[in-house]
Amino acid sequence: MPLERFSAAWREGYVTTASSKESGMSAPCVFCQLAELEPSVESGVIWHTPKSFVTLNAFPYGSGHLLVLPRRHVAPLSDLDDDEYSDFFLLIRKTVLAIEKAYGADGLNVGLNLGQAAGAGIPQHLHGHVLPRWSGDTNFMTTIGETRVLPESLESTWHKVRAHFAS
Repeated sequence: MPLERFSAAWREGYVTTASSKESGMSAPCVFCQLAELEPSVESGVIWHTPKSFVTLNAFPYGSGHLLVLPRRHVAPLSDLDDDEYSDFFLLIRKTVLAIEKAYGADGLNVGLNLGQAAGAGIPQHLHGHVLPRWSGDTNFMTTIGETRVLPESLESTWHKVRAHFAS
């Protein structure tokens, strides 16, 4: 069976800018910039704790795709201190609960891509992915057209999940 290739060339500008530290450029870390912002539709930040925060994925793989990050600029999971580790994973759990309530999906993907070789688009700043999934959510557009259809805006996602973080 031949290896199929998936192209996401539309992400190049975002990934290049976001991972500029690794490539020798001097642009600041996009996640560190987000860590300083208050939750709002404009910032895309949904919730924060003293040591972690949740934000919209600017280039989601599907509706409801959120990122959970430590506030401190750290790449390896092992560099989190115990308080950061607890806060980070408690916030992942809170994010899962918020997405379950907001979307009522058939399932969820929760994952960490640790390092560039593991698929991290921005390997310099640890982040976790949480996104809802539905039975049959891969359709002909993804399979044949190599295109993902997102039926809601990022603004709609923000409003949909934000309401479930306060509870």
